[in-house]
Amino acid sequence: MTKDIMGTEADPEIVYADIFNLPHHVSDHHPQMSLYDRAAQFAPFAALSGYEDMIGEESRLVDHKIEPGEEDLTRLNRKLSLISDAITEGTRPELSITYFIPDPLKAGGRYETVAEKIRKVDQAEQIIVLQKKTGKSGSFETIRIADVLEIYGDLVDDMD
Repeated sequence: MTKDIMGTEADPEIVYADIFNLPHHVSDHHPQMSLYDRAAQFAPFAALSGYEDMIGEESRLVDHKIEPGEEDLTRLNRKLSLISDAITEGTRPELSITYFIPDPLKAGGRYETVAEKIRKVDQAEQIIVLQKKTGKSGSFETIRIADVLEIYGDLVDDMD
């Protein structure tokens, strides 16, 4: 309600006396809306559809890729050479490889460690081929050498 000059509330019965006793209007042209339809007008709706998903994605944490130094790269290359030599001699060494997996939706990714037999170190393609097969295609799982952070196992642990 509005206040008058004296700062007191005006009496609504006096202010709206001209419309208090008017009959309720009923349209001659439009049918009266059902109570169910009237209630539906005020039901909540998703004005910000996808907002929760966006907030969830934004708050999801990812790791930054660690860039190894020259000394680390030299040690990694020596380990890869040792692994290649062992494979050439006919063994498939089982090693643990910690590598970076880029996130498809945002900058960064995550580190994962896999323990698997090594099938091949392909220097030309710059990949490590694991004995493990992927999906329905049956191709061997690969790891990009550029994504490898560390290699552990009996064959290479003496190099550290």
